[in-house]
Amino acid sequence: MGKSKGNVAKLPKLKCCESRSKCGRCPLRMLKEGTLPSGYTVKRRQLVRLDGKKVTKKKLAKAA
Repeated sequence: MGKSKGNVAKLPKLKCCESRSKCGRCPLRMLKEGTLPSGYTVKRRQLVRLDGKKVTKKKLAKAA
């Protein structure tokens, strides 16, 4: 049968797709709503870390 992961946090995309109706994983929308993982922010429509290190999906999943 299908595996259920329960209540999994949505991860933001690494770059905004710039669509008019922002998608649910848009980093801009998540920043505005306050659901972006701690230690991350958005600059020039791109997800960046506050400490200046490179953003990876593995580290992003760990932070969320």
